[in-house]
Amino acid sequence: MRLAIISDIHSNLEALQTALRAIERVGVDRVYCLGDVVGYNANPVECMHLVQKHCDGVVVGNHDLAVATGDGLGQLPPDAQKAALHNRKLLNESLRKEIISWPERIDAHDCTFVHATPDAPLAWKRINSFPAAKEQFDYFDTSVCFVGHTHVPSVVSDRLGVLKVRPGHRFMINPGSIGQPRDTNPKLSFALYDSSSMQYRNVRLDYDTETTARKLKAAGLPDRLAKRLLEGA
Repeated sequence: MRLAIISDIHSNLEALQTALRAIERVGVDRVYCLGDVVGYNANPVECMHLVQKHCDGVVVGNHDLAVATGDGLGQLPPDAQKAALHNRKLLNESLRKEIISWPERIDAHDCTFVHATPDAPLAWKRINSFPAAKEQFDYFDTSVCFVGHTHVPSVVSDRLGVLKVRPGHRFMINPGSIGQPRDTNPKLSFALYDSSSMQYRNVRLDYDTETTARKLKAAGLPDRLAKRLLEGA
């Protein structure tokens, strides 16, 4: 099964459109989203509609719930809180209910999909060390667990020294962020994965960051958010 895995779109329409065009050119069987479709940027409605149209499964993220229900809003940084409140005003009741309906975890195609961590998907933990990552392997039985949340692409094996995704090992993979990369590379990031052969590729693409930043400023959102987009920070 040929899969595309996208994550952390964060209402960035230009980045999402660019990623979906690339996925269509490559050709996949299924598209999965690891959550945080909304928040931070200016086009939550358009991004929601595209995700509804193109994604075969979506798990809920912390910004999604903050926008849809207010849950966890106070735990977000000040700029993110402002963006979440802005996005909430734009989403109608139907779209907010759609977010609430998303599961916290999906298991399919010998893959697990969560926003943050498989042990407690709604605790919004960040994996920042190999020991922390190693503990998570006890909480999924599939060959691969795809996680988002940190906006930084990475591959972690169940054994030290295994750096490439291949059969015979298990992996946690972060595909990076569509809408707000944070690895000092402003290019959007997503994953292509073949569940039969375990072939994996991280895809990085330029998109129209200037338009996204301009729309963000026009919406009255903090200038710092636009700066982060341009710097990949």
